[in-house]
Amino acid sequence: MSQSLVQKYNVPGPRYTSYPTVPYWEEDLFSVEQWKSSFIKSFEESNATEGISLYIHLPFCESLCTFCGCNKRITKRHEVEHPYIDAVLKEWNLYCDLFSEKPIIKEIHLGGGTPTFFSPNNLEQLINGIFKRAEKAPQHEFSFEGHPNNTTRQHLQTLYDLGFRRVSFGVQDYSEKVQEAIHRIQPFHNVAKVTFWAKEIGYTSVGHDLIFGLPFQTLDDVLDTIDKTKSLQPDRLAFYSYAHVPWIKGNGQRGFKDEDLPKSDEKRKLYEEGKIQLAKNNYVEIGMDHFSLKEDSMTKSFEAGKLHRNFMGYTSSKTQLMIGLGVSSISDSWYAFAQNEKSLEDYYNHLDKNELPVFRGHILTDEDLIIRKHILNLMCQFSTSWENDAMKFGEINEVLEHLQEMEEDGLLAIVGKSIIVTEKGKPFVRNICMAFDLRLIRKAPQTQLFSMTI
Repeated sequence: MSQSLVQKYNVPGPRYTSYPTVPYWEEDLFSVEQWKSSFIKSFEESNATEGISLYIHLPFCESLCTFCGCNKRITKRHEVEHPYIDAVLKEWNLYCDLFSEKPIIKEIHLGGGTPTFFSPNNLEQLINGIFKRAEKAPQHEFSFEGHPNNTTRQHLQTLYDLGFRRVSFGVQDYSEKVQEAIHRIQPFHNVAKVTFWAKEIGYTSVGHDLIFGLPFQTLDDVLDTIDKTKSLQPDRLAFYSYAHVPWIKGNGQRGFKDEDLPKSDEKRKLYEEGKIQLAKNNYVEIGMDHFSLKEDSMTKSFEAGKLHRNFMGYTSSKTQLMIGLGVSSISDSWYAFAQNEKSLEDYYNHLDKNELPVFRGHILTDEDLIIRKHILNLMCQFSTSWENDAMKFGEINEVLEHLQEMEEDGLLAIVGKSIIVTEKGKPFVRNICMAFDLRLIRKAPQTQLFSMTI
C-alpha cells in the first residue's frame, strides 16, 4: 500500500457498528416508551420468521488490560456473580412481559468484560434462566468470549451442553514485551490448551482475536503471532487495529506513552504483511478486520451476500431485533437503538424500580434507515447500489462527489448506480462509509471522537 495513501486517508472515523454512530444519536428526541414501541413492532414483524438475538454483557475482570476499550468492572470478588445474573434475568423478564408470544432466540453472544470470570454453574443458571421464557431457534448460533487464562474445560463443556458452538479467545499478540505493556500476560500454551479443548468437545467455530498497532509491537511480533496462530488453525480470526482513545476510556489506555505506538505507516505495514500471511494460510477477508477459513460458515455467508453486522460485530445471519442485556449493552430494533446504564449502580437502581435500565437512545429517521443499509452493504459486502428506489436518497450526488477522489486513487469503482470497493480499497472501507455518513458531514466534530481509520 502506498504510504501517501495512508497519510492521506488516516483520519479519525467511526467503525460503524451502527448508523447513526453513538455521538450522533438524537437523545433529546428519544424516550423509553418510544423504545418499547419500537422493539414490540420489530418483535411482531420478525420473531416468527427469523427469531431474535441476545447480547449479554458480563462486565467483570480480575485485572485491567490497558488496550481494552470495553465497559468493565475490575474485581477479584466473585460474590458479585449471583447479584449480577439475577439482575440480567430480571431485565430479560421485563422484556418478556412486553412480548405478545414466546421469543425464539436465534443468536446469543456473551461478551465482556470477561464472561469466563463467571463460574460454569453460574453461566448455566443464566442461560437456563433465559430459556424459562424463550425457545431456541432450530438453527441457533450461540457464542461467547473466553479468556485463555481462566477458561476451564468445564466452562467449554457446560456452554456446549447448553447449545454454544462458537467461542472466541482474545490473543492480541504473543510478544512478552507487548503483553507486559498492555497488562495481558498470556502464554501461547494457554491459548493452545483452550483451543484444543474446544475442538475436542465439538465446537464448530473457534476464533482468535489479534490486534495490530499495540505498543512496542514490531512486524516480527505480528508475523510470529500469526505463525503461532496458524499452528492452531482457528476457524475465524479478527485482526483488529488497536483503537487508541484514551480521551474516552480514561487511564486504562494510558499505561504507555503515545510514542510507544507504531506510527501510521508502520502500523499499516503490520496489517498488510499480516493480511498476506493470513491469505497464504487459507483465510478469506470477509469484512473489515475479519477473516475466516474458506469452509467456515462466515465465509459462506459472505459469499452468499448474507453477512450482517451489528453491535456484536459480524454475524453469519441477520435478525432484525437484537436485545442487549446487562450494564452498558446496546439494543437494536432496526428502527431504534437503546443503551443501558453504564454504571453498575445505576443499572441496578433501575431494575430495583422494575424499570428497563435504558438511559439513552436514538429513533432512526427514514433517511437514517437508507444510509444504514448502504453502510451495512459496504461493511459486509464491499459494495452497494441505489438501483432500487428504496435505496435512493436526496444527497446521493453529493456523496458521489466525496467519493470521486477515492475512485481516482483506485479505492473503489462507480459503475452505473453501484459502488464496488476494490481490493486496494478494502483497508479504507471506513473512509468510504464516511462519505455516506450524512450526519457526520453536516456536523463535523469539533473534538476527536473516533480512533484513526488506518
